[in-house]
This record gives sequence, structure tokens and C-alpha cells, in this order.
Amino acid sequence: MRRPRGRPAGSKNKPKPPVIVTRESANTLRAHILEVGSCCDVFECISTYARRRQRGICVLSGSGTVTNVSIRQPTAAGSVVTLRGTFEILSLSGSFLPPPAPPGATSLTIFLAGAQGQVVGGNVVGELVAAGPVMVMAASFTNVAYERLPLDEHEEHLQVQSGGGGGGNMYSEANGGGGGLPFFNLPMSLPHMGVENWQGNSAGAGRAPF
Repeated sequence: MRRPRGRPAGSKNKPKPPVIVTRESANTLRAHILEVGSCCDVFECISTYARRRQRGICVLSGSGTVTNVSIRQPTAAGSVVTLRGTFEILSLSGSFLPPPAPPGATSLTIFLAGAQGQVVGGNVVGELVAAGPVMVMAASFTNVAYERLPLDEHEEHLQVQSGGGGGGNMYSEANGGGGGLPFFNLPMSLPHMGVENWQGNSAGAGRAPF
């Protein structure tokens, strides 16, 4: 007697065991909604959060109202404008990287609407005081590769010959496994910057341009 082909009636697949992740990948992005309280400096709050959490922050958008805004406008080189009054945030984007990241890696760009409908924007270089609760949508990360462009053809050729890449970081071996640089794998030619050299907005002084 021939056995019928196919699966017996009523048979089911065996349930697969659940996948349990015991450790978060270093390349994982986390989504955050950050609420900055009224009368607080938005720039300072985000930079302090990045430094204390030892995570890079990528600001995607923001909403709310701010006052006493100091920005550098692109129309005139080095022109810093301080805006008095209340403005609504139209667009907010930027990045905050804790030490030892280079200072140019931290910046915040904002576009605002005034009471008369005027729109103004630029890079934040001073205070950005929240006139009410400011909501910031951001993503955070812990693993960053710092690379200089344009790529050196000779260096790229050597890396291909040595089998470099493979998903690893090109600076980890040069730095002895990243010793002394727990957050970033940066080339040794970059100076190590302490927390005191990575201040956001000190009282009574304008924020240094990035």
C-alpha cells in the first residue's frame, strides 16, 4: 500500500524557540523624544545629555517655542545675531558628540518663525532658551567611525590588500584596540579633548562657533 504524499491532515510546524537578545549591538540606533523644560537652554541640555550618557545624539526635528536666540546666519560670514522675543521652531537638526570627538562634529541648525510671520535661521552659537516645553525627536548611537575625505588612494589600496573592512572599524587596531577612546575610534593624530574643552554654553559668554 502506497503512503499518500504530503503532510498528514492536521499537522503543524513545530514552534520555533523565541530569539532572546542578551546584549545590544554597538551599532544599534535608539529613538528618543527629549522634552526640554521651560527656561532651559536647549543646546546645553542636549549636549549635557550626550556627555553624561556617552552617546552621540542626532537631532531629527523639534517643536515648541524659544526665546533669546543667538545664531550665526550664512548671509554674512561670522555674523552673529541675537533675537529677542518669542519664536516658534520650524526646523531643528544637528548632532552632539561627546569627547573625544572633534568640536566641528557638534552643531545645531534651527529655523524659526516670528510673530509677524518672518522666518529666520542659522547655526546656534549662543543661548537657545525654551519659552515653553520643547520636544526634540532624536536618535542616539555609541559607535562612530571618523574618516577624512577625500580618501587616500594609496591607503585604500593597502587596506584592500590587508583584507581590511569586514564590518570592523579601521581605527581600532591603530589605537591598540581603542584604548583611551571608549566612545570613538579616532585616529591618533587627533588630540584628546577633555570635558572642559567641550563646553556648550558657559554663563556670561557666547558659544564658540563650530
